[in-house]
Amino acid sequence: MPSHLSADHPAAQPPPRGSVDALISQTRRLRGDMDAVRRDAPADRTDPEGRWQRALCDLAVHQLDDLDAHLSQLRDGPSTAPAAQEAPPPAVRAAQPASPGRGSLISRVGSAEWNLLTDEATWSGELYQILGRDPAAPPLTLDELPSVVLDDDRPRLTSMVTDCLIDGKPIDGEFRMVRPDGGVRTVHMMGEPVLAADGSTASMWAVLRDVSELRRSQRTVSETRDSLQRERQAAQTERRLAVELQEAVLPPWRGSPPLPQQGPGTLDLAARYLPSTAGSLIGGNWYDALHMPDGQTLLSVGDLTGHGVAVTSGMAMLLGALRGMAVAGTEPGQLMSWLNQLLDASAQPALGSAVCCRYRPQSRTLLWAQAGHPAPLLFRNGTGRMLAPPDGVLLGATSGAVYGQAEVALEPGDLLLLHTDGLVPARWGCARPDATGTVENTADVSRLLDLAPRFQEARSAQDCVRTVVEEFGEAEREDDACVLVARVTT
Repeated sequence: MPSHLSADHPAAQPPPRGSVDALISQTRRLRGDMDAVRRDAPADRTDPEGRWQRALCDLAVHQLDDLDAHLSQLRDGPSTAPAAQEAPPPAVRAAQPASPGRGSLISRVGSAEWNLLTDEATWSGELYQILGRDPAAPPLTLDELPSVVLDDDRPRLTSMVTDCLIDGKPIDGEFRMVRPDGGVRTVHMMGEPVLAADGSTASMWAVLRDVSELRRSQRTVSETRDSLQRERQAAQTERRLAVELQEAVLPPWRGSPPLPQQGPGTLDLAARYLPSTAGSLIGGNWYDALHMPDGQTLLSVGDLTGHGVAVTSGMAMLLGALRGMAVAGTEPGQLMSWLNQLLDASAQPALGSAVCCRYRPQSRTLLWAQAGHPAPLLFRNGTGRMLAPPDGVLLGATSGAVYGQAEVALEPGDLLLLHTDGLVPARWGCARPDATGTVENTADVSRLLDLAPRFQEARSAQDCVRTVVEEFGEAEREDDACVLVARVTT
């Protein structure tokens, strides 16, 4: 006990053993609970959230281990000498090993005292274990102690010891010490001067705690947090770029577009893009309505698999090629064939689906083709049906694919609904390609077809799109979705 503490000082009285035992039991129960949490943490090491959870669990476990060790040592006392024997002189006591069976946790906290009058040093057995030194060797003096401290940390140790011995300041700091086997341990040292009767400093007493594993866990938490933050920032940047690219490519109108043509037989158009509810990245969905020089209108919707800037760039490439070839007079079936060749030759192989319709207002006919995509829905006189799709495999599924065409005659007041498959939630069905890339349209579009009476009462294509959004806009979707409505004016 430091000489400046009296025997009846509250700090000198040990706590009741029973209360310490109760704290140890609670700590160990918490330790068991943390082990269970750690076992349930995500095992995917590529998942940043999982890495963050595991790092925090490891840190909590180390903290609880340390608390268990400290409480046990508080209950049992130091292990520098057998309890039944009279304490030997300091030099002998310093050479004795720690009591057997104490466990590795207790070895992480040791104590030392350096007598300035006799130049004697006293180390506990635990301190020998922390520093990996032979218990039979004499303890290091204050002059020798810096020799086992890393060069970068020696000034810190020197400053703490000097402040303690000269100015009477308590010691509280960390430094790294090198063991004889070359291992490096991080030690937290807390100490104070021991005063003689005349008020001079007689010795320095300290508790040294091995915090190497704790600091390693804290570094892991910090590095994981920084990594997670960088990944989140990168994801935010990627999303921003994808959104900007998408907005630059898709038609600028969000409601009904300004039409150069008016009168019976022309199309009233409206469209909407619905983002995914399952992720933050933008997908490769698109919608488009292009008015041709010959008075015809090209309608298209499509979806390139994946998410992110690369996929959005691929979507922009396909949509640009589609527009260019359509203006040149290419029919829908041939358009699909050339888009398939373009995607097949792309540097980043991908799959895509699309439907392309060419509307002729003079004859009110629709010529269309599809590539593994949900067929357009036709609503007439308050009822709806899916158009029978011509042959067509997914874009990029196979080289040299040939795409069929279908033609349908429209009537004034007819309404066409084109959509990507993300519009219909997965629990209601989806379009699944077979081994050849041919899509068997198993999507349950009954809820879309059930909107026929509401479409019949709608005054415009924009009102119809609002109806679709009211019905499906809040539904959970794993993918983005587009909907395009075209109504033949009367």
